[in-house]
Amino acid sequence: MPEMPEVQGLVEFLRGRTIGRTVTKVSVANIAALKTYDPPVDALVGAEITGADRHGKFIDLRTTGPHLVFHLAKAGWLRFTETLSPTLIRPGKTPIALRVALDDGSGFDLTEAGTKKSLAVYVVREPADVPGIARLGPDPLDSGFTRDAFAALLAGRRTQIKGVLRDQSIIAGVGNAYSDEILHAAKMSPYALAAGLDDGEIDRLFAAMTDTLTDAVATASGKPPADLKDAKRRGMQVHGRRGETCPVCGDTVRSVFFADNSLEYCATCQTGGKVLADRRLSRLLK
Repeated sequence: MPEMPEVQGLVEFLRGRTIGRTVTKVSVANIAALKTYDPPVDALVGAEITGADRHGKFIDLRTTGPHLVFHLAKAGWLRFTETLSPTLIRPGKTPIALRVALDDGSGFDLTEAGTKKSLAVYVVREPADVPGIARLGPDPLDSGFTRDAFAALLAGRRTQIKGVLRDQSIIAGVGNAYSDEILHAAKMSPYALAAGLDDGEIDRLFAAMTDTLTDAVATASGKPPADLKDAKRRGMQVHGRRGETCPVCGDTVRSVFFADNSLEYCATCQTGGKVLADRRLSRLLK
């Protein structure tokens, strides 16, 4: 799933390639992906793109008309081409959910792999009209998001810290992959309770979150969409590296599996050597 750093990379790419261009055509291939009807999607045609922004994991293309907002979900991506194919896209016969054509012949497709479709597209007057944006918590890289603001969000939450980091209504932009990376950098168990963290642990976690995301955003910056996924994978220390060696201590990276995803961690670095039980087979070891 694209998270804050990759989404920021896509936003920067779109700023450089689409601002000043006029939308000439919008084709919807997966009607289920379009979550709004007022304004209609055709209201984008003839509008000039004036900016691109990120809200959590949402991408917001500003135009002289409405905003085009989209969330790539778990398996979505943006594919940009300098010369857009004239071939009509056939609903149900392609991974393309939406195609946007621009006045210089270029354009982009929003695509989604797999059978479980959750990519979402919104045509709105204001970004806050998108329910997911309206519910977002603070951006962890915002200059006003301080260590004390972070501590205030954690206070009283009897929730595992892994879940807190992934909850978009608490902190915007972090998902499964970067929460694994942040917790590994902080040397913290994914099952530590947010309310139980002491001042030193909060300091360590806040620094790990800030440093991990800042470095990942810097890595994504300037890369075209086609290169962002590989850059993300190369930067991972534990996420997606089950069975490999932890680069910090040399222990084996382990996984805990859930119904539709997994987490990765290092027992030596994060849990005092305790191996967390596979959720599919038994109760978690605390």
